Amino acid sequence: MIRLSKKMLFAIEAVLDIAYHAGGEPVQSREITRRQGIPRRYLEQTLQHLVRSGILMGVRGPRGGYRLARERRRITVGEIVRVVADLETPEEQAQDLPGSELGRFVVRPLWSELHDQMMARLDALTVDDLCTRAFQGGIVSEAERNLDFVI
Repeated sequence: MIRLSKKMLFAIEAVLDIAYHAGGEPVQSREITRRQGIPRRYLEQTLQHLVRSGILMGVRGPRGGYRLARERRRITVGEIVRVVADLETPEEQAQDLPGSELGRFVVRPLWSELHDQMMARLDALTVDDLCTRAFQGGIVSEAERNLDFVI
């Protein structure tokens, strides 16, 4: 069962930050920390797991950082959520808990249905969709702000 945690929110925010603010350059973790207020101890570990899972790509060097491994319309929020869920310590499985018949046959199946519906919705939601929401919300991309056209 997926549980909303700080690490989960931070991972989604970090991927969105990279997609929204990157432009053509890699995004450094310190920039994500500055913009999103995500503690670096959470961020670095999470970014590395996102690289290993194929959502992000790490770029080495003095101007290195992170960029999306694929187009933002091909990365779903569900993928990000699953990567972070795999990192978190598993709690007791609900099916292993003792309980009443109402719990086993009504409440737990309901919770499972809701979980499946939520994951289906997150799988249908792409990073591009989140970028569109950010743009519609009036959030200015630093990549756009830093564009300097000189003729």
